[in-house]
Amino acid sequence: MKNNGKYAIWTWILAFGLLGCGGESGKPAVEKQALKGTIGVSVLTMRNPFFKVIADNIEAEAKKAGYDTIVTDGNNNKEEQRRQVQDFIVKKCSAIVLCPTDAVGVGPTIQEANAAGIPVFTADLACLDPKAEVVSHIATDNLAGGKQAGEAMIEALGESGGKIVILDFKSAESCLLRVKGFREVIDAHNKGRMAGKIDVVSELPGEGHTDQGYKCTQDALQSTPDLAGIFAINDPSALGARAALELAGKENQVKIVGFDGQPDGKQAIKDGKIYADPIQYPDRIGRLTVQTILRYFSGEQVEKQQLIPTELYRKADGEKDPSLK
Repeated sequence: MKNNGKYAIWTWILAFGLLGCGGESGKPAVEKQALKGTIGVSVLTMRNPFFKVIADNIEAEAKKAGYDTIVTDGNNNKEEQRRQVQDFIVKKCSAIVLCPTDAVGVGPTIQEANAAGIPVFTADLACLDPKAEVVSHIATDNLAGGKQAGEAMIEALGESGGKIVILDFKSAESCLLRVKGFREVIDAHNKGRMAGKIDVVSELPGEGHTDQGYKCTQDALQSTPDLAGIFAINDPSALGARAALELAGKENQVKIVGFDGQPDGKQAIKDGKIYADPIQYPDRIGRLTVQTILRYFSGEQVEKQQLIPTELYRKADGEKDPSLK
């Protein structure tokens, strides 16, 4: 009986120990799910919150599907982005997602991934090098969005029309499309008109940055004191333009139409500092990019291009927006 008692005690201790290793409530330990692979991501720049939203949503959607991600900042530099892609290749990533820093210059970088047998997907910004193979491009419908921006400028200037400038970013394919759509609408508006025309006096390199948008607007006011409007290809450059107008005391003279619908841009629209934005959805771009990668991995035929429509956002929308102050 004495030996049996000792045996029973040790059996109880061992059982308790095994149950204790399982975690709360004695539940058995769950083996961590093995990763299915890694997706390498290089965005244009993390200085622009738009690209951080894309990256964050790629990371979250990939994690749900059992994939790890390596997210890097291309820093608006094609050579830096090329080094990042080379690192993805060395690490044998399952797929690569790029928001190219240069629409044409990214071609050789993508070709390196092609040669390594790694599928490449582009998000928001496309590659314009026909020699580079991209499985699918997921982006905003930038051409249609540019047309909405043109309609907003016509609305903002009314029958008076006037001189305007465009703050562009020529190395980004998405921004080229925005300007193209904008100009198409303005040209159609001007056709056959004797009065109320909108005259695009120049395109200046805003480069999508607040500081550069500020500087370009100062230059525009020097060369065109009677400036009536500015179309900025994104919110950061639009906000830079607004700061320059305020410094010059011309914030009531010049109407700004931006593009993006970032929180700061929406707030500026609500406050009457920007007239309107065609808003885009970086969260949807990020999620759809990963969903497309997963479809491709499963053997499905995926679309070469998938475009997400924009919506024009004005002051009235800002006043009803619960996310704003």
